[in-house]
Amino acid sequence: MASTFKTLSSTDTTTTRTLLNEVIPLTGTIASGTYSDANIKNYSHGMFQSVYDYPYLSSSANHIFDLTVGYHTSSAIANSANTLNTKKINIYNQMAQVLVGHDSTGSIQLFDQDGDLTSGTKLKECVFVNFARLLTKDEIKKGSFELKVFTGSANTTPANLLTISDYGAASSFKVNSPAGEYGILYTSSATPNSTSGVGLLYYQAGIAVLTASIFNGRFGPRTDTSTATGSISTYLQTGSISGSADGFRNRLYNVQFNNTTELNSTIYFCRASHNEFNYSSNPTYLSSSKIVVKNTSTDAPVSYITTVGLYSADNELLAVAKLSEPLKKDPTNELTVRVRLDY
Repeated sequence: MASTFKTLSSTDTTTTRTLLNEVIPLTGTIASGTYSDANIKNYSHGMFQSVYDYPYLSSSANHIFDLTVGYHTSSAIANSANTLNTKKINIYNQMAQVLVGHDSTGSIQLFDQDGDLTSGTKLKECVFVNFARLLTKDEIKKGSFELKVFTGSANTTPANLLTISDYGAASSFKVNSPAGEYGILYTSSATPNSTSGVGLLYYQAGIAVLTASIFNGRFGPRTDTSTATGSISTYLQTGSISGSADGFRNRLYNVQFNNTTELNSTIYFCRASHNEFNYSSNPTYLSSSKIVVKNTSTDAPVSYITTVGLYSADNELLAVAKLSEPLKKDPTNELTVRVRLDY
């Protein structure tokens, strides 16, 4: 316990913010059957499907993302006779309520193709990909997202492979969402405009919203290694939610993005002037009232700094920083120890 304290002034502290990025590649083979679907978890409520990187009953399995589908009640395919019609509408409304918010009348707003909520084309039938916080950390890095998916009836034909990305989002993202910042997903960097968007990517929420219209061929779960039955519109009407999730997984080729971890730090500059901290409070520093590190009584006092303690205003120890090696301190030198506290 320290017996001598030194107060830090406002000039002795500063704060910094560091963004750490990590590349997250998700191959389609994990999502579409590497473990014979043992890594795919369906629930009795039937409202979404969870994908793991390993059979989900294993203790080493990590949750990767959730999949679900939904449509707005004003969609042309909405019909009370549809399979799970109410649940599909509720899913759309729930996602829109969180990600898009309400208008001035209190009504839930629809997902908008170009992010201009007052006008433009609305995305009324959507596939939702909710990435786990384990992967996205604090947020997805803008401009780093890429998703490749087969959109035709044959999911092994290169011509049917569509690349979707948030092209140009680093400088043109939207901020009019209650869930934070989001970007428009496009199929080409050459034609990003108000009418070419195929989805939305919410960076802090870690959710990708894709319009179901990108699937121009047959969509339902595969009947063999290359084909499927039923169009996307038909399957959203007659199929289950987990079945639609299967159809999307079977066509997923690759997903890649950079996550972001925001590291906030307070840096303390602990200064020891020439006439400070030249003695040690360690009992072994003295022997028979004599300083053991002195050869003669006229030698200058000397100490070795090994630890810095940060104390509260009432001298309660809050944090301890250890130096990599002892620093010699005597009246002939001054030291400044830089202590960084991350949170």
